[in-house]
Amino acid sequence: MDPRGLLDRSQAYQFWRLFSGRAAPERGPVFLSQRRVYILPTPQGVLFGAALLLMLIGSINYQLSLGFILTFLLAGMGIVAILHTYRNLAHLSVSAGRVEPAFVGGAVRFHLHIDNATRFDRVAIDAHCGGAAATVDVPKGGGASATLALAATRRGWLRLPRVTVETRYPVGLFRAWSYVQPDARALVYPRPDDSSLPLPTFVPDRGDAAHAGVGSDDFATLRPYQLGDSPRHIAWKSAARDGQLLTKVFTGRGAAELWLDFGALPAVLGVEGRLSRLTRQVLLAEEAHVAYGLRLPGRELGPDLGESHCDACLKALALFELPADER
Repeated sequence: MDPRGLLDRSQAYQFWRLFSGRAAPERGPVFLSQRRVYILPTPQGVLFGAALLLMLIGSINYQLSLGFILTFLLAGMGIVAILHTYRNLAHLSVSAGRVEPAFVGGAVRFHLHIDNATRFDRVAIDAHCGGAAATVDVPKGGGASATLALAATRRGWLRLPRVTVETRYPVGLFRAWSYVQPDARALVYPRPDDSSLPLPTFVPDRGDAAHAGVGSDDFATLRPYQLGDSPRHIAWKSAARDGQLLTKVFTGRGAAELWLDFGALPAVLGVEGRLSRLTRQVLLAEEAHVAYGLRLPGRELGPDLGESHCDACLKALALFELPADER
């Protein structure tokens, strides 16, 4: 069997997967070689070609020398436009940048880096997918960043769909495009509800694991009053003097900690409602600097504070009970 035939069929199969949006994500920079760039006339280009054909027929019928000159001059300009449109897109490199998590109901912003290692500026490069679009100019020997904002409609991982990179520069008669499937995904957290933070529990002895909170060991500082703070820890003297409610913060082995328990929430909220409430409570506890833990069916995260702990709790809530292939 001719190996070249196998190669052709393999390339055709890869093209079909990419064209239909079923291609596997591509890691690293995606180079837009000649094989990946396609070009066809736009509706204006079709109308331009039809006009040239009518001009050619009229020139032949009436033997118009100036008509021939104008027809072939415009045809030559159209051919040059094909080359410029194709060159404006070919040999670019597209790669996915950093993406930040978002909450359901918000928008996930995917950043695409478009690099141009050639000696020509690239003008009006369009990138679009899923209703999001961006247009950038890429200077020679440099790069540009295109931001695509996709709606976050459900919790879990949101993968960047197939992106169409195209251009109609310089005259809009032809459209050159290419498909890329960057390996980029963002984590979508549950939408926080408007609930308040439950009262923390005082732990009199925690060994050597000292945490800061509204405990009762060593006074550390004062912070603005948060809803749910115990009245025993409010600095009443300072409130009487300045008219501002402040809460005493203590450090040591006796500090407040908070357990956010999925099973303790009302079942009437449903799974998504309870996840939304826990998301809100995680954010409030982190803002109030109260050590908190998270209990989910089959998983438990011990009391702690900090950005990494907050991210771990939100990730656990986002991926709760999702199928294995979506985690």
